[in-house]
Amino acid sequence: MKACRRSVVIGVAACLLVQSVDVAEAGRAVQDKRPRVIVMTDGECDDRASMVRFLLNTCHVDLEAIVQTNSRFQKNGHSAERWIEDQIDAYEKVYPNLIKHDGLYPHPDTVRARIVVGDEDYEHMRTIKTWDQKPGHKVEYFPDDWPDTPGSDRIVDVLLSDDPRPVHIQAWGGANTLSRALFVLKNRHPQDYERAIAKARFYTIWYQDDAGNYIERHHPGLMLIWCDGFSTTWTVGAHDRAFFERNVTNGHGPLGAKMPLGCGEGDTPAQLWALDNGLRNHEDPTFGGWGGRFVAHPDLPNVYVDIHDGDHGQAIRRWMVQVNHDFIAKLDWCVVERFEDANHKPVIHIRGGVGDRTVRAGKTLTLDARKTKDPDGDRVRLRWWQYREAGTLDETVALNELPDGRVQLVAPQVDRRATLHLILEVQDDGTPTLTAFQRIIVHVLP
Repeated sequence: MKACRRSVVIGVAACLLVQSVDVAEAGRAVQDKRPRVIVMTDGECDDRASMVRFLLNTCHVDLEAIVQTNSRFQKNGHSAERWIEDQIDAYEKVYPNLIKHDGLYPHPDTVRARIVVGDEDYEHMRTIKTWDQKPGHKVEYFPDDWPDTPGSDRIVDVLLSDDPRPVHIQAWGGANTLSRALFVLKNRHPQDYERAIAKARFYTIWYQDDAGNYIERHHPGLMLIWCDGFSTTWTVGAHDRAFFERNVTNGHGPLGAKMPLGCGEGDTPAQLWALDNGLRNHEDPTFGGWGGRFVAHPDLPNVYVDIHDGDHGQAIRRWMVQVNHDFIAKLDWCVVERFEDANHKPVIHIRGGVGDRTVRAGKTLTLDARKTKDPDGDRVRLRWWQYREAGTLDETVALNELPDGRVQLVAPQVDRRATLHLILEVQDDGTPTLTAFQRIIVHVLP
């Protein structure tokens, strides 16, 4: 069996056989820490492709709702076609295998219960001009007199709940449903409005109706993340059709077979940004991660827009290989019945926990990841690196990586408190190779 072969983990012989029951127990222990997610989708071709990936990523989030909408590209929406229900039917067929590999996958009936229909009324966007919809444009449509929908009701209920965790609301299509929900919160629940919107994190793939401009002007307390980087990363030109035919649609079960080819995954960055993958990018738009990296708009301080990452161009590009390998592995889980016959990510363990560290200038900081293991007994390679663009420290810090999994650095001299973002990247030698991440933010004091 794969998990019982001899292997070297960080230079030490190790073999760890993990049973699916252990995965389920571990899952229950961390369930409440996962990001809460609401997806709004207009059901066009690239949404349907992104949804296949999203269903395989539901183990990393706490799914609150899938809201069906329209957009300026899909004027009437597609809720009547039951395309999401068809994908969930396929998910149900592979679910017994998936939970052997990760016990946090939601039951298919739970996912079905999260589907609601939101705003699909084209009259709520008819006159907008496609390329005018971007941060800072004037507001053309107001939701004051629009009817409530099951989708807007669901958003209101989620934001009003006592659960203090942030709610990551994703617009794969139009966001008029969210506009109406925010209007309802402000006018019917004024005593709870500030508390409710403070929990919301709104990530939108472009502005596909007028909602973005309405929200940024009339609900400025809500964090809004505007993604343009999808257009050069996850659109049609970025998709290798042969890759997806080989690893997704053929020989990987009924869910993979549902993925349409030839239309890209333009909405995938929205889901990637909210995943709990160790990079912690869902905590702050400026941190950067699988869904991109963002900076505050100069005129709209709670609106964040894409920024490049050095030689990588769009920040999303930095992670695309690891993201797709993760996807391939989950597709393997769909058809592999035994845990030991598939690959799984290494499990990172850092002595002292994965929280922030504080160090005085001139002092030495040591981070110890020697107990990091691979659940399949694969060899792993550890690499520490500084995510310079994400921190406030301008200079590059010398990292002394020891062969046993530790890293040391001497905190540089600073005039004022600065942050240094360190990324631990652990890659196994399984098939496909999988990479686990952990970000440690170091606060350097004068």
